[in-house]
Amino acid sequence: MATEELQAKVNETLASIANAKDEKALRTVLSQSISAKGWINDFLKKIRELPKEERKDFGQAVNEAKKTLQRAYDERLGKMDKLAVSDKEYLDLTLSGAVPTFGRFHPTTQALRRICEIFVAMGFEVVDGPEIEDEYHNFDALNISSDHPARDDMDTFFIHGDIILRTHTSPVQIRTMERLEKGENILIRVISPGVTYRRDRPDRTHTPVFSQVEGLMIGRSITFSHMAGVLQSFAREFFGPDINLRLRPDFFPFVEPGAEAAVTCPICGGSGCPTCKKTGWVEIMGCGMVHPEVLDKQGIPSDKYQGFAFGMGVERITQMLFQVEDSRWFFENDYRFLRQF
Repeated sequence: MATEELQAKVNETLASIANAKDEKALRTVLSQSISAKGWINDFLKKIRELPKEERKDFGQAVNEAKKTLQRAYDERLGKMDKLAVSDKEYLDLTLSGAVPTFGRFHPTTQALRRICEIFVAMGFEVVDGPEIEDEYHNFDALNISSDHPARDDMDTFFIHGDIILRTHTSPVQIRTMERLEKGENILIRVISPGVTYRRDRPDRTHTPVFSQVEGLMIGRSITFSHMAGVLQSFAREFFGPDINLRLRPDFFPFVEPGAEAAVTCPICGGSGCPTCKKTGWVEIMGCGMVHPEVLDKQGIPSDKYQGFAFGMGVERITQMLFQVEDSRWFFENDYRFLRQF
């Protein structure tokens, strides 16, 4: 009689396990059956009430019932887990594919790449140089005297002794001339983009770290007109065909004569706006003919060869190109700002 009652209870519990809809219901069935307070313990207590010859067989039957219920529970739980995983990982091949999110270049990188493309198309070569420089290449070789304000530690980051963080990419011009095999028919056409450092207080137009592109062309019979033509071509290719170039006298120790290059304001077209301070012109770079002493120091005879050099701040150009009010925004890594470009 006890064995039949046990089997009936097992069959009832197996049905409950099979019909459990979720893990919570399944655990409830387990708790009511084979836990310490479940009915299986009630049958274990009945062993003492049976005749001695029946106790062994009935005890084995109870233990076997417990194992059967445990296996049924584990199998049902495993099926539930697989079902949950398959629901999450189900892939409908008839749906349209998800469009991946592509990265994009930083706005200053976009402008820098465009600048390099324009000058490479005009025959210039892109060259690079170290960001940690010595005073000779950064100042002395460029005709910047020892008492020049730029050499003060209020303007330049000094690392140790005469080792500094370069304040412009002009030292790359000196290193290019040093590597040049001196001889007849010298011709140099290079641009040197890179990061530079100055001890500037950050504001709308200044940051202590910024990008610059320096250009150099040296050869026989290179004139100021050649420089004006190259820079005019660059300005119209970069900003648009209606842009004009203006050159006004300026001073830089490593060029003579020197000039300030400005272009028609790309925002107002020259009519006057806050960006150009109502003048219709925006300065984009300094330039000029390479100083004879700079050429002679590098073993290039200034009586046979001439050249011109120019340098522009990439962030300033990028501000004009994308009409950005504050150059500090380029360094804040705010995705809301960067995703616009």
